[in-house]
Amino acid sequence: MDRSEGFGERLLGVLLDRAHEMPPQLIAPMIAEEVARIGGRDVTVLLQDYAQELLVPLPGRGLVVGEPEVIAYSPAGTAFLRATAVEVAQADGVRMYLPLLDGSDEVGVMALSLASVDDDDRRLLRRLAGLVADMLVTKHAYTDRFFQARRREPMSVAAEMQWSLLPPLTMSVPQVAVSGAVEPAYSVAGDSFDYALNDDTLHVAVFDAMGHGLDAAMMATVAVGAYRHARRAGIGLARKYAFMDRAIADQFGPDHFVTAQLMDLNIATGRLRWVNAGHPAPLLIRNYEVARQLEGPTTLPVGLGGEHPTISEDQLQRGDRVLCYTDGVIEERDDQGELFGEQRLIRCVNEVERARADEGIRAGALWISHTLKRERGGRTSDDATVLLIEWRGGTADHITILG
Repeated sequence: MDRSEGFGERLLGVLLDRAHEMPPQLIAPMIAEEVARIGGRDVTVLLQDYAQELLVPLPGRGLVVGEPEVIAYSPAGTAFLRATAVEVAQADGVRMYLPLLDGSDEVGVMALSLASVDDDDRRLLRRLAGLVADMLVTKHAYTDRFFQARRREPMSVAAEMQWSLLPPLTMSVPQVAVSGAVEPAYSVAGDSFDYALNDDTLHVAVFDAMGHGLDAAMMATVAVGAYRHARRAGIGLARKYAFMDRAIADQFGPDHFVTAQLMDLNIATGRLRWVNAGHPAPLLIRNYEVARQLEGPTTLPVGLGGEHPTISEDQLQRGDRVLCYTDGVIEERDDQGELFGEQRLIRCVNEVERARADEGIRAGALWISHTLKRERGGRTSDDATVLLIEWRGGTADHITILG
């Protein structure tokens, strides 16, 4: 069978042409049909569940719908965490697991079987998986089916609002990467985070709205909306804080607040600047262990009318990671009523960093979140969010890099 570059270009071109007006329910049959053109069979599309513990099969005509794959202990999970293809030899050929990458965020994994595989197959399938990921991301806005496939338990209204507010959980470019995780996935309310990479500045914010349920979700929604509005207006950290502070106070009145960590990172130089509005101090991770907290002056939480905030600064080294987290991570109590605390958090982070040194930032954020949950005995009585930032350095001219 001809699997040359010319054949591959025609196959991908036909798939792209057909996808433009394809109804969401026909995406699965089309994927299976196109995979069959290169001799593939037994196609499965796996999407990550909201708790980031399982890869669940997407139902659809032409797809094989089996049991969910555990991310931590499966070839599909390895492909997902490492963002690289995994091949497993079988009696009748090779089972391939290909990460579905939307940019640098991972949608899930596509699995298929081939009688044999060569470099032409690998190149074509890698590109096919990228196109499938783009199609799934585009079409998910037109249907509820993909959302429903990812749910393993009922989701609260507050959590529905928060998930619709979040940016992609992972973003990665040559100079910097960001990845986050929220718990409890199906009932999170007041925690959120946001980021944007504008030229050579990564803007990052983590939020924790007071209270629980819909009240907290609405406050978090206003806080994120105000932050995005201020960020897109191009104003500095101190003015962002002031703008958000007024928005929360005007909408919810006195005694309502949102703690926040607002950060700007120059991805060319590694210069980090931040405003801490009543939030836990981030952890600086260097050489696979927590080096110190990024401490500095704090101002009042957003909504309480704090004075003009002091901006803290630090210089990162290449390879440094910064872990931001909300207070639900450290304020959970164990069976004896003791707080989880910062020292146990640091111990868990060090454990994950050393054990997962060869894995990417998506795996780092996910394993930190899962390890913390396990250490808390599976309890998450309050929202517990982590956001991991990795500075890699290098030129910020992506055209030069790609050229």
